[in-house]
Amino acid sequence: MTTKVSIDASGGDFGFPVTIEAGLNALSLYDDLRLNFVGDESGIQQELEKHAKYKSLLKRINITHASEVIDMGELPSHALRRKKDSSMRVAINLVHDNTVDACVSAGNTGALMAISRFVLKTISGIDRPAIMANLPTCTGHTHMLDVGANIDSKPETLLQFATMGSIAVQHTEEISKPTIGLLNVGVEDMKGNEKIQDTASLLKGSSLNYVGFVEGDDIYKGTVDVVVCDGFEGNIALKASEGVAGMMSHFLKRSFKRNVITKLIALIASPVMKDFKSRVDPGQYNGASLLGLKGVVIKSHGSADTESYLQAIKLAYIEAHAKITDKISEQLTRELEQHKNN
Repeated sequence: MTTKVSIDASGGDFGFPVTIEAGLNALSLYDDLRLNFVGDESGIQQELEKHAKYKSLLKRINITHASEVIDMGELPSHALRRKKDSSMRVAINLVHDNTVDACVSAGNTGALMAISRFVLKTISGIDRPAIMANLPTCTGHTHMLDVGANIDSKPETLLQFATMGSIAVQHTEEISKPTIGLLNVGVEDMKGNEKIQDTASLLKGSSLNYVGFVEGDDIYKGTVDVVVCDGFEGNIALKASEGVAGMMSHFLKRSFKRNVITKLIALIASPVMKDFKSRVDPGQYNGASLLGLKGVVIKSHGSADTESYLQAIKLAYIEAHAKITDKISEQLTRELEQHKNN
């Protein structure tokens, strides 16, 4: 089965040099992958021709012209109303038209969510889409949602997030019953505000594998497979983790460059440091899923380099291949039928 993905080639801080090279690398990894690069046609063609392997991959590449680009600081409402031929909008339209199975963009997050929701609509039974991100842990990685799409979610909405996260992890990680934790200020049953308490009650009464409250440090211990939270708390936790990783990298580099002896130590320790970086580098976990839409949309970090953007394309391929959208819709339909029968 062929998996087709549209790439918002103009999106992000670096545009063509990153998105196109990452796309070519993804094509080299997956023989059944087809890519549709969206953006200025002549610019994309020129960038493709800079790569020697382009000609060998030519049959699996399409280019769709788009005359506009959405700026990173542009208001989502402006992008939605006035830039209908933006590379982001056209890339999402290809998902809507079933020309491709998924879309990847490193562009403006607010615009991506607004346009995706307008064009693709939400799955029946889902009030709001959520952004699910992967985070490194001591045992591998975990998944957290929402990390910024919704900043005042109701308990019922948080239950939907948990359901979507569980389904996504089940079918992309091959975990039969993903464990679900609710982010809180403590693990004790009496901790948390009214919204958290009400959400916990809903989760306990659901068919999900809910294990209880988790604290911030549990995220990185890998206590659960899915961490559920409101987008306000989730975004802060995500950005804090990226900041800590950046700070650690900064101090390690500064310490190793202090003198000749520390530089020698750095040389000896380079294999260890390389392994350390691969485990905590946010770029290795790049790619956040916009769950709840009638189509697969993956958000890459705007400052992603080629390797990081490749991770986002990999995630789009995996979710499209696993038909995540259909799986979420099917399970929600079953749950609604069971609720009516009860």
